[in-house]
Amino acid sequence: MPTLLDFRRRIRSVKNTQQITRAMKFVAAARLRRAQESALAARPYATELARMLRSIMGRIDEPQHPLLAKRLEERILAIVLTGERGLAGAFNTNILRKANEFLREHKNKKLSVVPVGKKGRDALKRAGFSFAAEYINVLAKVEFGTAREIAGLVTKLYEEDQIDAVYLIFSEFKSVMTANLKVEKLLPVEPEKSESSDAEQQKSQVDYIYEQAPEKLLGALLPKYIEAQILRAMLESSAAEYAARMAAMESATRNAGEVIQALTLHMNKVRQAAITKEIIEIVSGASHGA
Repeated sequence: MPTLLDFRRRIRSVKNTQQITRAMKFVAAARLRRAQESALAARPYATELARMLRSIMGRIDEPQHPLLAKRLEERILAIVLTGERGLAGAFNTNILRKANEFLREHKNKKLSVVPVGKKGRDALKRAGFSFAAEYINVLAKVEFGTAREIAGLVTKLYEEDQIDAVYLIFSEFKSVMTANLKVEKLLPVEPEKSESSDAEQQKSQVDYIYEQAPEKLLGALLPKYIEAQILRAMLESSAAEYAARMAAMESATRNAGEVIQALTLHMNKVRQAAITKEIIEIVSGASHGA
């Protein structure tokens, strides 16, 4: 049976752990605020850029550009965005499960992966997937230069006919408690699919006036569109990771408090039993002496 000293040591250890998880929660909350602001600020730009791009595509009868070439999807490249570290609940597990589902669905194809994040890199390497490139330690502080580098890589591979399609697999930030796992097709760029009626779709479209020729604008906007989509995915993934870590550390801090309460209760019971035993021995000894 554990002694009082054992209980005190265990309680002290759990309290130290609780202090660490509480500090990590506050750090994640502070970083989440900045990451959330960046992710929300990137959404309107990416949305409007995609809308303008598809508007230009609609003005050209048969758009001709290497990034619009549609081929039979036999060689697929997946960009998988995960976290750099653990202690974020099921964040990395959920993304990797989604990525494995996608890769299993296309197991008859030639697959290559670009992992963004250390956790995804390690897990996909153990699974035996071939990497076109890998990027680690880039999501703690998302920079546009990294998104441009990834966009340049996939654009070059697609233009050189080394791959037939590119997909983004990431966790979109929805709220502090929830995230939305997404698989988005990045290349080739396709016309926007809308579930609304034709009347509503025509009403929502904007009739842009362009000074340059649509073909020239299309060639200039396509690389920027790829960069914007990758940057948005990186910002969304970073915000979702901080939100998951904050929630996980809050839960760990709360659980540590419950463990401390339970250990304190058991320690008090053991101490009370020891005191009661000593009193009984004293009374018993006094009775025999009398």
